[in-house]
Amino acid sequence: MVPRKPNGTANETKKERKKPVRRVYEDPIPGRLGNLRERMAENGVSAALVKSPENRRYFSGFSAEDSQLAESSGFLLVTEDRKFLLTDGRYTTQALREAPGYEVVTHGGRDLGEKLKECLPDVKSLAFEANHVTVGFHNVLKRSLAGVKLRTLPFSLDVLREVKSPEELEIVRKAVNITERALADLWAEIEPGVPESWLSEFLLAKFKEYGSTRPAFPPIVAAGANAAQPHAVPGRKKVSKTEMVVLDLGATYRGYASDMTRTYVPKLASGWQKTIYGIVRDAQLMALDSIKAGVAGAEVDKVARDHITKHGYGEFFNHSLGHGVGLLVHEEPRLSPHATSPLKAGSLVTVEPGIYLPEKGGVRLEELVLVTETGCVVLNKDKHFYDFS
Repeated sequence: MVPRKPNGTANETKKERKKPVRRVYEDPIPGRLGNLRERMAENGVSAALVKSPENRRYFSGFSAEDSQLAESSGFLLVTEDRKFLLTDGRYTTQALREAPGYEVVTHGGRDLGEKLKECLPDVKSLAFEANHVTVGFHNVLKRSLAGVKLRTLPFSLDVLREVKSPEELEIVRKAVNITERALADLWAEIEPGVPESWLSEFLLAKFKEYGSTRPAFPPIVAAGANAAQPHAVPGRKKVSKTEMVVLDLGATYRGYASDMTRTYVPKLASGWQKTIYGIVRDAQLMALDSIKAGVAGAEVDKVARDHITKHGYGEFFNHSLGHGVGLLVHEEPRLSPHATSPLKAGSLVTVEPGIYLPEKGGVRLEELVLVTETGCVVLNKDKHFYDFS
């Protein structure tokens, strides 16, 4: 019997054993990378650099986040037949575990450009996300990839995340459940004398208790006149027995966000408070009835905006009606006067009309809904609403 040579077969030559073997990397999340490559081919993109944390995670499963704009925990580099995840030594182990379908390349920071060049020996053009590449990083690309044409991606990666898979919807439902459990606990704590900041901290503690990794955004707790600011920051202002409180909150679960708003109305509510609350609630219900696949976001926004305007408060509804929710709390699709694209079945969108009266207060009510072919499904089970009719 011929002895078997180490690490090879009996008939292999030394030259044959040294020949590199191309590892087959499977798509880590079926369908997503195929959609990206299809869009790349349609737009003549031979290589794409993906830098934003949410798109990086969506296409690879790599969940590390960026600490700030000028720092990155990694980049995806996608070509027609290969895909790389470039990261530094802090994240190599995580990248190998979370993105097994990618060729993980570890760089040391200063040699990032060289590593990119090694991954792209034959590529003549590289497209990147315009909103996520700084001037500094663009200069690194220019120096490192001399001869390679740099261009922005001619299509939005965010749109590819718009329609949610059943698995994604299940995760979002969990985030919604955590959010609503926290709000249910908070509702009993709202009483005269309690500061906005205390209520905000209470929510954050409840998110953690119920399994959220982090809030989707800093909770908004706005009492009295502060409620006239759509994005008020909780402070030392205390709840009074005659003032409304706007509560905008959202938990994150496994990277996916939730978003909901309720407005607390005191027992001693005045006539104007009840009036604007009722108008906002009716506007929300009318908008919900108008949502279905194929309808433009602008049309849904108009339904709510027209109702509020008809009652004389149009100038006090100073933001769009809604936005998509997913790996980001604000993403596609949009419900705004400028959203001309038709809604797609399987997308998630908030419906959050509001009225904000300077120096007095305001009301905002928000539901998260799943768009279907025939309408929409409200994901929220919480019913902290008032009926003043």
